[in-house]
Amino acid sequence: MQAVLLIDFGSTYTKVTIVDLESENIVGTARAGTTIETNIMDGMKVALAQIPEPEGGWNFVRKLACSSAAGGLKMIASGLVKELTAEAARRAALGAGARVLEVFSYELTQKDLDRIILSKPDILLLAGGTDGGNREVILKNAEMLSTLPVSLPVVIAGNKVVSGQAADILRKQHTPVVIADNVMPELGVLSVESARLAIREVYLTHIIQAKGLDKAEEFLERIMMPTPSAVLSAAELLAQGYGSEPGMGELIIVDVGGATTDVHSIAKGDPSKPSVMLKGLPEPYVKRTVEGDLGMRYSSEALVETAGKPLMDNLGWTNDQVLDQLSLYKEDPWRIPQTAEEAKFDVAMGRIAVGLAVDRHVGTIEVVYTPFGASYVQNGKDLTPLAVVIGTGGVLLHHSDPLEILRGAVFNPQEPTILKPQDPSFYLDKEYILAAMGLLREVSPQVALRMMKKYIVKL
Repeated sequence: MQAVLLIDFGSTYTKVTIVDLESENIVGTARAGTTIETNIMDGMKVALAQIPEPEGGWNFVRKLACSSAAGGLKMIASGLVKELTAEAARRAALGAGARVLEVFSYELTQKDLDRIILSKPDILLLAGGTDGGNREVILKNAEMLSTLPVSLPVVIAGNKVVSGQAADILRKQHTPVVIADNVMPELGVLSVESARLAIREVYLTHIIQAKGLDKAEEFLERIMMPTPSAVLSAAELLAQGYGSEPGMGELIIVDVGGATTDVHSIAKGDPSKPSVMLKGLPEPYVKRTVEGDLGMRYSSEALVETAGKPLMDNLGWTNDQVLDQLSLYKEDPWRIPQTAEEAKFDVAMGRIAVGLAVDRHVGTIEVVYTPFGASYVQNGKDLTPLAVVIGTGGVLLHHSDPLEILRGAVFNPQEPTILKPQDPSFYLDKEYILAAMGLLREVSPQVALRMMKKYIVKL
């Protein structure tokens, strides 16, 4: 057996997956609470011990991991214009698997610096100006960031004419300072891959140690990427295929987690109807959004607040009943529903989390009236024709009716301007392997693809 150990150190759980490369089968999966407060290896050992060892013990040919523990990868992005370079910087950070805490535009103020200090980011992403365009703002912001009282890793992805000068300014206070290609070299042109790779490299070389995750690397080969980046990589592989092995085509993955709900789409999202004009920045084919107020455990209070009256109406609960349930989650973030009423609460919360997260991920369409009549303008991706929706995350795996939760992703005729999938087929990552397959893609992409197609089940 060619056993490969794949580990996801999650914000709530540490998930262990063992696969056999030869048979392309899952040997075993297990999970245990993530133990970042003590030693991250403790939870991993508890999880690994749940999988029966073969005679002679495990002989892993590869041991790989991803992580969203200790808050995941937290970033601050700064650009020039909110709708342009600042938005491009935000997309680069999300594509790298980060949780974007703040996005600043134009010149940074002292108040902005105070918010940066309070946020305690892991990396700063500094953009601004097209190549050969505005120079003043990125240099001014570099000067401002050099006055921060703490040293932070910085990735510069702005006007290439002054990127070196900005780096020299920042290196007076910060380390490392890495220069990537401009996220917007020309107006309306996105180029985020270089920044994404730079962020990943900084994560691997500096952030893992800062979070105490390096203890795991004494046992593993390395922690290769943030967990959301692994899921995004798996989604891309599953959609596009590899070599002679076909993929499933354009798709959307909804990951309902304890702290956030992430949505990944692998789709062009061009207008599906004639006479619709695109507006705003071009959308990336591989897109990720993360909603920090839509988590099922750590962010459950924020989710209830965001959901508001529709959640209460759906449940038929009093406010006190909801507060009692939230207190149970606060005491035990790993809690699995114990009663039918708790399960009902989780389903209602999950469906609203899915619905709101997909609402925010997809594009919208609006009617614009001109002297020549009405025309239609699309912002973001049109995902109405999308045929595949895949669900993953604890709330989906621990309920008898995950389909009811995932239906929150479907187009709502009462909200016709929100371009959600109209008639998709639903699938479930029943073995919780997407992050693991994103890791396996690094060493054996074809095997990873075939295993996803085998183990992701149609609902």
